[in-house]
Amino acid sequence: MKPANKMNVPHSPTEVPNDWFKWKEKDKGAAENVSRPSLSYWQDAWKRLIKNKLAMAGLIFLILLGIMAILGPILSPYSVKDQNLPNQFQSPSGAHWFGTDSLGRDVFTRTWYGARISLFVGLMAALIDFFIGIIYGGISGYKGGRTDNIMMRIIEILYGLPYLLVVILLLVVMGPSLTTIIVALTVTGWVGMARIVRGQVLQIKNYEFVLASKSFGTKTARIIRKNLLPNTMGPIIVQMTLTVPTAIFAEAFLSFLGLGIQSPFASWGVMANDSLGAILSGYWWTLFFPAFFISFTMFAFNVLGDGLQDALDPKLRK
Repeated sequence: MKPANKMNVPHSPTEVPNDWFKWKEKDKGAAENVSRPSLSYWQDAWKRLIKNKLAMAGLIFLILLGIMAILGPILSPYSVKDQNLPNQFQSPSGAHWFGTDSLGRDVFTRTWYGARISLFVGLMAALIDFFIGIIYGGISGYKGGRTDNIMMRIIEILYGLPYLLVVILLLVVMGPSLTTIIVALTVTGWVGMARIVRGQVLQIKNYEFVLASKSFGTKTARIIRKNLLPNTMGPIIVQMTLTVPTAIFAEAFLSFLGLGIQSPFASWGVMANDSLGAILSGYWWTLFFPAFFISFTMFAFNVLGDGLQDALDPKLRK
């Protein structure tokens, strides 16, 4: 009589159960999953973002826009301010790729200079909103109680201030300039960021690792910096990507009304304002290029923000 097989492995193909190979394949797959290095939260988010073709197209467009904003005015042989009246309203050609405006200025050069202004305003507004919002919202959400109620009432007052009234008052006090625009955008712009951070902190502050830090006597500032904020970065980054296009459009709108960047310097809003009379005469290129870049920049930031929102959502992580 043959001894029993200690590993329960059949000796001949006829003795193999039907499910035996399925069990082996399942065990093999489980072993591969164990041996495969796990992805971190940010690596997994980047992997999912790459699969979003529309978001990646927006990211590539913004990268190219940033490169041209830096190099475009440098590579162009024309100045952003110099006027050449004999060359006014030249259509796009090899000499002037985007044509010229009513004062003979090169539209190509002014478009990329305007990109510098718009991107600078948008990024500065987003960064200021980021720092003020996370500090204010983090303290409000972590402290809670009476402190939270008082801080939220202040936010509601700021949120109710008319935006144009704030801008006009600042223009009267500070005068129209790039600094005035940034200040006007950030006086009340950080309110949305603060609300998001507060909501996230209210949810996370009762987690076990935060309570453990409290029990060890860790200071409030360190708990917010080390425990709370890193776990709220996903919604914060998404909010920043949506703040930038809002600030870009606001700058273009204010410059279009004459409350922002002043001639002879260029921004997309100033170029759109200067081209209002020319477009009626058929000089379409004077308005087309600034309007095109305003529209596509806002679109690129919005689709990138939507893609980041999906990529950073922990509920969608596998």
